[in-house]
Amino acid sequence: MSKPVVAIVGRPNVGKSTLFNKLIGRRLAIVEDTPGVTRDRLYYPCEWRAKEFMLVDTGGIEPYGGTEMLAMMRRQAEVAIESADAIIMIADVRAGVTATDQDVAAMLQKSGKPIVLCVNKCDTIGDPPPEFYEFYNLGLGDPIEVSSLHGLGTGDLLDAVFEHLDFEAADDYGEEYIKVAIIGKPNVGKSSLVNKIAGEERMIVSDVPGTTRDATDTIIENDKGRFVLIDTAGIRRKSKVEESIERYSVLRSWMAVDRCDVCVIMIDASIGFTEQDSKIAGYAHEQGKGCVIAVNKWDAVEKDDKTMQKMRGELEEAFSFMSYAPFIFISAKTGQRIKNLFELIVYVAQQNAMRISTGMLNDLLGHATARVQPPSDKGKRLKIYYITQASTKPPTFVCFVNSAKLFHFSYQRYLENRLRETFGLEGTPIRMIIRERDDK
Repeated sequence: MSKPVVAIVGRPNVGKSTLFNKLIGRRLAIVEDTPGVTRDRLYYPCEWRAKEFMLVDTGGIEPYGGTEMLAMMRRQAEVAIESADAIIMIADVRAGVTATDQDVAAMLQKSGKPIVLCVNKCDTIGDPPPEFYEFYNLGLGDPIEVSSLHGLGTGDLLDAVFEHLDFEAADDYGEEYIKVAIIGKPNVGKSSLVNKIAGEERMIVSDVPGTTRDATDTIIENDKGRFVLIDTAGIRRKSKVEESIERYSVLRSWMAVDRCDVCVIMIDASIGFTEQDSKIAGYAHEQGKGCVIAVNKWDAVEKDDKTMQKMRGELEEAFSFMSYAPFIFISAKTGQRIKNLFELIVYVAQQNAMRISTGMLNDLLGHATARVQPPSDKGKRLKIYYITQASTKPPTFVCFVNSAKLFHFSYQRYLENRLRETFGLEGTPIRMIIRERDDK
């Protein structure tokens, strides 16, 4: 199930990034009294009333800004608005209602999305200043007074946003469907892959048009099973892909990752690994999704008998943070190895959902601790009493120990490697939770 999305928008320098940092509880966005500091959109999960939604910080909107940088920031904000389920518009009580505020409010009203008006920099406790009441003129309903610097009023703001979010909306697909997100930079062949699969298999059941999440679901049935392919092409621009354009696809890719069981991370073989690939793959890893790295456009690469081995080595080094992910070299244009891709997707989905009995886990633990003794410090040795599996997707294991401090990262990695050697768990991250238990 995908998390709802809330975008924070407004003109430059009204305190969007300060509010973003306050709501997520960490200093992630750069805060500076210079318009245009937040040039990229930032995304982070925000929790309220034990529910989680995705919060998006945008660059300031200057509707008629002339510079290339302002135009790029405006375009990014528009993409965030298109993708959002609800919008927080921020204004500055000290500046009052400006012409830019009115333009931004008119733009948001045209979007048809629920809007919560936040009047920032109300830093004193008590009745709001007289200027606060001017903001009713924007026609966005009752404004909420907030001090993003001190956190005043943020609870009321989140309550107002909460009323517009649907946390129960679920995908209308049964458990028999494997949901596969095709993610990656623009122009790596994501849509081409979906179209090739749909055209060759000739077994499309239906096309579900994009929802507010702006991705297209294609249902496929073949001899490998039933699949929902989530195409995250976003901006399908055929011209030269510039860095600024690539950024637009990231939010849609992240939302597709939330919904899926398996991520197919597509890499352009003619370009190789880029920082953007790392960002998207890193999010899939953090969310605990099964992952397959598909190197596309393999037909366009000049090859000899060592080309694949060389590229595999380079990609293994680049993706060292998710060394469990298998690689497959494909061509969406010719259909090369697409059947093998489906086999890999099914296998990775099974590994991500694998459940291992407590008895088998503790047999492995006995062998592992006998082979490599647990670490000790100042005469006290780590004792691992037992291990059990708490959940799947991803496989999550709880270790009960005498001292969490003694359970060094290197020994956790050793146990994780033993788990993979014994049970496979290929293509899926593993989570380890350490719990202390008294010797008594």
